[in-house]
Amino acid sequence: MTHSRLPPALGYLAALVAGVLTTLTASPYELWWLGPLAVGLVYWAIQPLRARQAALLGWCYGIGLFGSGASWVYVSIHDYGYTGVPLALFLTTLFVCTMALFSAATLWLYRLLCGPRLAFLTFAGAWVLGEWLRTWLFTGFPWLLLGNAHVDSPLAPWAPIGGVYLLSLITALSGTLGAEFLRRRWWAAVPIVALWLAPLALPVQWTVPAGEPLRVALLQGNLDQLIKWTPEGQRTAANTYLEMTREHADGADLIVWPEAALPMFEDEAEPLLARAQVHLAPGSALLTGILQREGRGLYYNSVIGVGNAEGEYRKEHLVPFGEYLPLERWLRGTIAFFDLPMPAMTPGPSGQPPIRAAGTVIGNAICYEIIYADLVAERARNSELLLTVSNDTWFGESIGPLQHLQMARLRALENGRYVVRATSNGVTAMIDHQGRTVASAPQFETVTLLAEAVPMEGQTPFTRTGSWPTWLFSVLLVLLGLRLPRRQRRF
Repeated sequence: MTHSRLPPALGYLAALVAGVLTTLTASPYELWWLGPLAVGLVYWAIQPLRARQAALLGWCYGIGLFGSGASWVYVSIHDYGYTGVPLALFLTTLFVCTMALFSAATLWLYRLLCGPRLAFLTFAGAWVLGEWLRTWLFTGFPWLLLGNAHVDSPLAPWAPIGGVYLLSLITALSGTLGAEFLRRRWWAAVPIVALWLAPLALPVQWTVPAGEPLRVALLQGNLDQLIKWTPEGQRTAANTYLEMTREHADGADLIVWPEAALPMFEDEAEPLLARAQVHLAPGSALLTGILQREGRGLYYNSVIGVGNAEGEYRKEHLVPFGEYLPLERWLRGTIAFFDLPMPAMTPGPSGQPPIRAAGTVIGNAICYEIIYADLVAERARNSELLLTVSNDTWFGESIGPLQHLQMARLRALENGRYVVRATSNGVTAMIDHQGRTVASAPQFETVTLLAEAVPMEGQTPFTRTGSWPTWLFSVLLVLLGLRLPRRQRRF
């Protein structure tokens, strides 16, 4: 198998461009067809490189990806982290460079362990395993995965089969096979066509309605994050959500307030929740995100209900630097950004039962948790509806909230469940069981979104198995090209 020699510097530039192209596949751009092109560029550029050069190539891809696609980190640090421009730029750059190490490690290991045999398969498998590594290592950051782009593409029917990682694998295979086709290996066209046409034969719907539609009111308070935790902010939040609830209680089976809607603990909010419950129609319920405290030093980011509601949910997967501070002993007090505006949260236990509200079984994922495909699939197995409450105010006017919404849409498609999404300032939305946004509220406005959600029963293949089949298949692909150890190896 021969490859045209490419100057390493040109390859690094191609990888940087490929990272930016991957960002363009995600919301708000949604140019999903650029995904295979991005993978193909990196696959083409890596062929003549040694392992250390491949690591640099992967790092350049990561710089392009996170530098363009996670630029909202700067907004969170600067606008809401009380950090000046120079320090915010430094911390954002540090974040981007650190995240880029995941793709650097992936390509370094690929070049170190795999030979030219069946490279188009082994590279695609390694790519997905790299995404898997990024999902869980050091709490994980499964943002900007290749598969996220395909909630609206011809590949979308694969999502209920194998989830986001199967979409990533098919995208990566399309890129490597496309590169082989351009090298006049005409046979590569056959599997490409098969992968993209097979969805035409897949079922359109895997789940069925479990009951009558629920009339849902999603309340978007649009409160100022900078004053939210002050006495003035607490009064404003209480007045806003109580008034909005009173206005829409008669026509709703379920009312939802967003994450930490009331900037206080549950025991402090009980009188306000009691006032809200007075307005609820018989048989209806109100669910809200709220902070709980228990004993000494135990604080939870939770969802609770009043009215016709049973149970609670405590957030299991917390956000580092947002809900708790890693290495707190050394970092707290060094700069304002590391001083959390609230006590560090405690993770909730795994295996929590779903909430029952308005006669419907509801699985929960608070904010950041919705981007974890397997965590959401676990919740979907025992529920008829998925609920995610979020505070995307931290993203400002960046592309972050739109990317967040796109991932929530993919969770709905993967599991054949409606996703009810209530946020502080957008994007508040109702997503149907096929991942379509059937209703959404404008960002940065105080507004109530009224929509219907249909409880669904039955399970997709992905809901049953999660991502394990795709991960194991990716391991097998890598093993196909694994080369035997040599006494001497060029690094």
